[in-house]
Amino acid sequence: MQHPITRRLALQAGAVGLFGLSTGHLAALAQGKRSAGSCIFIFLSGGLAQHDSFDPKPDAPEGIRGEFKPIATKTTGVHICEHLPLLAARSDRWALVRSLTHKTNDHSLGHLIMLTGRSETPTGFSPSKPQPTDWPSIASMATAALNSRTNLPPAVVLPDRIVHNTGRVIPGQFGGQMGAGRDPWFLEASPFHPRAYGAFPEYEFDHQQRPIPGPQRVFSLPSLTLPETVDGRRFEDRLSLLRRIDDKRRSLEGERFTGFHAGAVSLLTSSRVRSAFDVTRADSKTLERYGKNSFGYSLLMARRLVEAGVALVQVNLGNNETWDTHGNAFPHLKEKLLPPTDRAVSALLDDLHDSGLLDNTLVIMAGEFGRTPRVFGLPAHYKLPGRDHWGAVQTVFLAGGGVKGTEPIPRRCHKRQRISARRSIRRWVFPKRPIGTTRRIGLTPSTMASRSRD
Repeated sequence: MQHPITRRLALQAGAVGLFGLSTGHLAALAQGKRSAGSCIFIFLSGGLAQHDSFDPKPDAPEGIRGEFKPIATKTTGVHICEHLPLLAARSDRWALVRSLTHKTNDHSLGHLIMLTGRSETPTGFSPSKPQPTDWPSIASMATAALNSRTNLPPAVVLPDRIVHNTGRVIPGQFGGQMGAGRDPWFLEASPFHPRAYGAFPEYEFDHQQRPIPGPQRVFSLPSLTLPETVDGRRFEDRLSLLRRIDDKRRSLEGERFTGFHAGAVSLLTSSRVRSAFDVTRADSKTLERYGKNSFGYSLLMARRLVEAGVALVQVNLGNNETWDTHGNAFPHLKEKLLPPTDRAVSALLDDLHDSGLLDNTLVIMAGEFGRTPRVFGLPAHYKLPGRDHWGAVQTVFLAGGGVKGTEPIPRRCHKRQRISARRSIRRWVFPKRPIGTTRRIGLTPSTMASRSRD
């Protein structure tokens, strides 16, 4: 059943979790052109440790500051982790919000909050599986409310659905209350493995440093070509038959069916569409800049999809809670997680800038929560220490779409952290706060409400 999108629901859903900045915060970050035609949402499942990435605390006690040293960025006074040197050199293109907060330390509920923007727990919520009563994801909202600019869907999620190592699918990624027909389009190119994490094949690892059984995973794209047994003439004959059938179906299902039918045909016939997905065959220089791994392939594909006219691309950088660094955190961040992220995100920003798309493409990077200030050990499971879940604070990375490189806004530590900050800003950023970010891709309450009639 397709549930209508009311203006009230649209307004509530407009507060997308990782987009959860007030208009006041955006005003402080934005400069020049404020409207972005596309958005790339980089989601870090598991929860990035803010102290060990974009919010180092070098003056904190040893048990809080961690093992990494800060390095200066191109922006005076802004320091980030030493293992993000490429992004440090590009700080004039990005900004940080170091005070996003919500109520939960649970992975599943944290995913739902950050992927939907709703801080309230929905009726019937289950951490074990998605429910029809869940809030709809922002990708689902975009799928339901936006017109396709090309024959591709308005929103794409890649390279996989987020799945726990037990095999259960994480809630918050789907249409929820709007119905399964509003699920976003998942472009699944990354095979699931319960014990394999990270940017495979170059940086694949296991959190507990166990051997990874089975063949090494391969980033494989869906087949986008016609079978050898179907030549162009036979394909056109089949399309002719389908058109006659679709004339009847269209009268029942409306124009939206026509759009998705055309999209399916374009995947088989359009060289421009096919090239957007064929990233593993990019030229060697491009692959070297992005990295020959799932992180690099995914962000290269996101860039090409934006170039092809997709409004919202959600990129899951690591499935199965890849960033859940309870233990062995520092060697895994140093050797497996931060290098491919630094490389691929920097290449993405460079290409968007050089092509003139950065001003019209908002790039956002966040996870379901941050991680605790204090470093601790779990010797029964991990040889080396890490950090626990921390919904109280996380850092959100923003670039493009009018965002200028600046000092982190706002910069404040949670009072429970008891760590001195350079200055105190008294406003917290909540996932539920409505902003104008979704308007950058044409997703407004009135648009969403009107499209619910389709």
